Amino acid sequence: MKIVTFAMADGKARPGVLRDNEIVDLSGLGFASVRSLIASGHSFAADALRDPVRLSLEEARLLAPLPDPPRIFCIGLNYRDHAIEAKMEIPSVPTVFLKLSTAVIGPKEPIILPALSQQPDYEAEFAVVIGKGGRGIAASAWRDHVFGYTILNDVSARDVQLATSQWTLGKSFPTFCPIGPAIVTADEIPDPHQLDIRLTIDGEEYQHSNTRELIFGIPELIAYLSSITPLEPGDIISTGTPQGVGLGRKPQRWLKPGETVVIEIAGLGQLVNPTVAEQS
Repeated sequence: MKIVTFAMADGKARPGVLRDNEIVDLSGLGFASVRSLIASGHSFAADALRDPVRLSLEEARLLAPLPDPPRIFCIGLNYRDHAIEAKMEIPSVPTVFLKLSTAVIGPKEPIILPALSQQPDYEAEFAVVIGKGGRGIAASAWRDHVFGYTILNDVSARDVQLATSQWTLGKSFPTFCPIGPAIVTADEIPDPHQLDIRLTIDGEEYQHSNTRELIFGIPELIAYLSSITPLEPGDIISTGTPQGVGLGRKPQRWLKPGETVVIEIAGLGQLVNPTVAEQS
């Protein structure tokens, strides 16, 4: 199933299921949000689809499918070719940093390029949404803890990011975490380590790879993170970006106002966001 958060004319965010050009409203089942739905562990599908409240997609606006994740764990240098282009060592353990949830936006919302940065960059990423939380999760049990998958753009202000060894702030400007368009539940993706991932800007391809190229796969990431901190329902693990980012290109290529960034991952759809300059 494709789980979404949507808003009607009243602006109130509601959880739903996207089916073709319709949205099945799940708010009538008592869920205030997608995060509460995930945390409940409730098998909602049969209840929702037995007597569904359906809305045309044209009547609604899709928001980030999980607007308020507890935490966004990002994995740096997790594609071998990207580590090489960034001129950094291949990591022996996952390189983990956080993006602040205040950076989250949804599909078609604009990425605001901050006046403070002259080097805004794009990063197409495959993201995992945790369902069942826990600490000390065995790598072999990873499937028991995954709710679903989505697309994430790890937008980065490289000059801010690389001015220090701590990356979080350079990755967390407002709008620097587009997510969506939906969370595709885990049962619909038999092998998340065999998915094509592609990013274009105004139709020109800049990144194209496959999740089989990940250095650390989902089992290793869940085991590693949960060995240190308990994972919570709704946590996002963004698994890293392949080669082709603006930082690694010659000449370097930064995002500019008026562009359209499209990330496509097999089975997950397309995440589309325009870029605009920050207004003073």
